[in-house]
Amino acid sequence: MPLACTLMTRVFETMHATRSLLSLVVIITCDLMTEKHNCLASQKKTSCSVQDGRADCSHLSLTAVPRDLPKGITSLDVSHNRLKTIPPASLALYPGLRHLNVSYNSITRLERGLCQTLPLLQTLNMEHNVVHVLEMEDVSHCTNLTQLVMASNKLQLHGAPFSALQSLRVLDVSKNKLQSASLGSQPQLPGLVSLNLAFSYFTTLKKDDFSYLSHSSFLRVLNISSVPLKTLEPGCFKPISGLRTLIMDGSQMGTNVISKLCSELAVTAIDALSLQKTKLITLPKAAFAGLQKTNITFLDLSRNTMGKIEGGAFSSLSRLQTLILSDNNITRLSNDTFQGLNSLKTLQLTKALVKSHRIPIIEDFSFQPLGALESLILQRTVVHEITEHTFSGLTSLRELDLSFSNYTSLKIITNKTFVSLAGSPLTKLNLTWTAIAKIDPGSFSVLRNLTTLVLDFNFIKQVLTGREFEGLDQVEEIHMSVNHQTVGLSSTSFVNVPNLRILTLGRSLTAEAVNVDPSPFSPLAKLTVLDLSNNNIANIRVNMLEGLVNLKVLMLQHNNLARVWKSGNLGGPVLFLKSAERLTTLHMDSNGLDEIPAEALSGLGNLREISLANNLLNNLQNSIFDHLSSLRVLNLQKNLLTAVRPQVFQAPLRNLSLLLMDRNPFDCTCESMVWFVKWLNSTNGTRVPGLRDQYLCNTPLAYFNRSVMVFDTLSCKDMTPFQALYILSSTVVITLMVSALLVRFQGWRIQFYWNILINRALGFSDAEVEEGREFEYDAYVIHAEKDASWVERRIAPLENDMCRFCLEDRDSVPGMSKLESIVDNMRKSRKILFVVTETLLRDPWCRRFKAHHALHQVIEASRDSVVLVFLQDVHDFKLSRSLFLRRGMLRSCCVLDWPVHKERVPAFHQKLLIALGMTNRLQE
Repeated sequence: MPLACTLMTRVFETMHATRSLLSLVVIITCDLMTEKHNCLASQKKTSCSVQDGRADCSHLSLTAVPRDLPKGITSLDVSHNRLKTIPPASLALYPGLRHLNVSYNSITRLERGLCQTLPLLQTLNMEHNVVHVLEMEDVSHCTNLTQLVMASNKLQLHGAPFSALQSLRVLDVSKNKLQSASLGSQPQLPGLVSLNLAFSYFTTLKKDDFSYLSHSSFLRVLNISSVPLKTLEPGCFKPISGLRTLIMDGSQMGTNVISKLCSELAVTAIDALSLQKTKLITLPKAAFAGLQKTNITFLDLSRNTMGKIEGGAFSSLSRLQTLILSDNNITRLSNDTFQGLNSLKTLQLTKALVKSHRIPIIEDFSFQPLGALESLILQRTVVHEITEHTFSGLTSLRELDLSFSNYTSLKIITNKTFVSLAGSPLTKLNLTWTAIAKIDPGSFSVLRNLTTLVLDFNFIKQVLTGREFEGLDQVEEIHMSVNHQTVGLSSTSFVNVPNLRILTLGRSLTAEAVNVDPSPFSPLAKLTVLDLSNNNIANIRVNMLEGLVNLKVLMLQHNNLARVWKSGNLGGPVLFLKSAERLTTLHMDSNGLDEIPAEALSGLGNLREISLANNLLNNLQNSIFDHLSSLRVLNLQKNLLTAVRPQVFQAPLRNLSLLLMDRNPFDCTCESMVWFVKWLNSTNGTRVPGLRDQYLCNTPLAYFNRSVMVFDTLSCKDMTPFQALYILSSTVVITLMVSALLVRFQGWRIQFYWNILINRALGFSDAEVEEGREFEYDAYVIHAEKDASWVERRIAPLENDMCRFCLEDRDSVPGMSKLESIVDNMRKSRKILFVVTETLLRDPWCRRFKAHHALHQVIEASRDSVVLVFLQDVHDFKLSRSLFLRRGMLRSCCVLDWPVHKERVPAFHQKLLIALGMTNRLQE
């Protein structure tokens, strides 16, 4: 059945426009016959789908018509189910039905009340059921029915079952094992346009078989394909004399029956005849003699394994316009093969000349009788060679298709290859997959009217200098894709095709072919489409598109352009698009791009589609798409995008109609996705395919491998106060950290300069003048004997008119015992200075007397008069055990540590003088 549809469509595509109504009927019939194939291709369903008034309940294993569908549906499809009957009561809920499809079920009969329940019914498809009997009463109320398909049932027709169908235009009763072409004894079906009796079992067409159609003046199409027809009685087609299309494919009638058929068709208005697979091994001279007086314009003889065509076999078909001889085994074409075809415009010879025992031959001047021929299709043919006279005589030829053919003379095209077409107004030449290896200069120079040259899928290996296209100043399209990347370009490659509008060079060029200065494309001011895809191009000059002022489509996908747009590229990014201001479509998929310069797309205000899929883009600059005010399609599939930020995408998504951003590792966090998810929920005009199952979160773990649409935007509150708090807290923490580090490593210096500043203004001592006058010394120094040298070097030099120290060895009172001298000197000193070392703590004299007496004096006088200078790190426990003192007992300024670094010694002296100048009175 699909084969018949294909043929019918091909037939009417090539017929004249005046039969457009008939073509429409045939196409509708084909849609009905092939509907089951479309259903089988659909996905498995679990319930009926309803859209635009059409209910599709096919493939659901239903045993009854659903009763829960909308009442106003106009089309119902319950095909491919398990229905055994269609009671009118089950369809009473849907009185507005116009189209009903119950094919591929087990229905045994057509209920008589069906059309009473559905008075508006126009098309009924009952194909592939088990209906045995169809009586006139069954369809007597179907007055509005225009199409009835009863194919593949077990019909037994009696009387005039279709006599009530006054409006029927298409009737299909094929594959019912009908024993006769007669469908009734009375005239019926006055409005019938198409009748399908294919795959019936009758062998004879009797004189009265079509008498029931004697009043059917609109009948135009009759299909009796695959019918074992052996006999045709005289006048068998007379009742349907208005017949225009007869399809008899697969009938295997043989030459004699075909000759008889043509004679009987002489009384009809036959216009198109299809005789595919009819065992026409040899086409005799008189085969179509009976069609001489007809107006036949279309003849299909394909798939007949025809080996020989006798001279003059078509001489009776002077009005024929389309001849199809595809899929045959013709061994030779000669000058008299097409004799008489004076009106032929299309000759289809696809796979008609194929290599079997020997290579077929096209003799010189074989096509000379075809002066009106406009299209010659020689696809998939094998011919020994093309000579200088092969196509001579084709003075009206506009299209020549030699694609997928094997001609030895096409391996190297010279200026003699197509010289036989010098007198032809050829506009299109298709040389796809013809094993071309080289094109000589001036090879197409005789084809002055050529507008389209197709050279795809060849083996061209040369540098195009421009002379190859000499004479093609009218050509508008050159297709040279998939040429094994061996074609090189020069600056003059296209100087002879100034009117070129479309140039495709995908997977044909060497990697450095376009890296030429000046650009090979600069002469092509009218070029609108340029395809440079799949060429492994790595280097592009900034002037590559210079001069292409009309370029609209640029294809650069599947190259190696990552370095061209890198900011680290020598000389900076190559902004090669700045000359293509009228560009509307840009494809740069699969180029390894990981960055796009901010200026790369500037000036492309007319760009409507941009595709950057299958790259490594992960962080787009904020203004990258801002200039694309006309953008409608954006493709960023399969990149490394984690965030969809408004700063980048708000401008391009404003007027977008199609967004493709699936299969990216999205980071589903408030910062990255909240704006995008809100946009997806609010947009109506933008289509986003695969939104539920292809836009998946990669992080965080809670959303991993889940759709971005499940991301909870309500959890993302106003971030402004949180941001302010974050900034404030971060500032405080950083300030504390810096201050701590500064105090830790530079605190002594700060304190040193602070003390100098304060004490220059206020003096080194806070003791009252009267307090200083009570004492002879400012400090009594207690130290171990081994530390005497340190005291002489570091403490003694600090003495001056304002500061005096009492040293035991130097200031002992003469004539007084050592004990008495120590006690007396301590009373004369305002401060007692301990030089604390491990040696001091082990000195028994210091421990038992000096320290004890000093502490006693402090407690007795209630004065804060002790200063500790630590030359070594002494634990507080040892200090308390030996000297009965702790650091916590003294003011912090009275506890000093000798600095390790020499540069800090002046600061130590400063602190010591301050400590010695502090008052001895306890501070509240």
